[in-house]
Amino acid sequence: MIGLLAKKIGMTQLFDESGRAVPVTLFSAGPCKIVQVKTAERDGYRALQLGYGTRREKCQTAPVRGHLKKHNAVGTRFLREVRVDDAGPYQEGQDLTVSLFEVGSRVDVIGTSKGRGFAGVVKRHHFSGGRETHGCVTHKQPGSIGASAYPSRVIKGKKLPGRMGGARVTVKNLEVVGLDAEQNLLWVRGSVPGAPNGMVLIRTKK
Repeated sequence: MIGLLAKKIGMTQLFDESGRAVPVTLFSAGPCKIVQVKTAERDGYRALQLGYGTRREKCQTAPVRGHLKKHNAVGTRFLREVRVDDAGPYQEGQDLTVSLFEVGSRVDVIGTSKGRGFAGVVKRHHFSGGRETHGCVTHKQPGSIGASAYPSRVIKGKKLPGRMGGARVTVKNLEVVGLDAEQNLLWVRGSVPGAPNGMVLIRTKK
């Protein structure tokens, strides 16, 4: 299993052979430099640390600058690790591009969903709410949430108002419908989490 860091450009549509419109998400994927190769003997697990994007060195913390300087990757903006079964074929400084994928293959896309702020139960958990009639005062309230005399408290995990979105979300088994190796572009069928220009991890299937 290997992956590639990418920037979500936005959604559009393509037309298949039968003329049907296919909704797709467009990514600017890679190239990603392998900053560090982690092995089971030295680190306890096998993984590749990928770097993507550029950033001014003065805007990075001293520990990050030291790590990037040690691995000849000064100015890298994002660092993410991808677990692999065998790190032997890879080496530090190697570039990974969209050529990792093929049209028709399946991928998992990991991103951060849009933050919706503090939301009520109707928006957050799709409660139906109260009746929209004259005299009703419980339009968007969750209703009774107590547990009577015992245990006299609200049970943990109850669906209640709270912060919505801004969480790590994985969308699995999406189809790659197109790629452009020269411009580092990748088209994936369907929608993925996050806002345009947000960073995602596109991971190949085993």
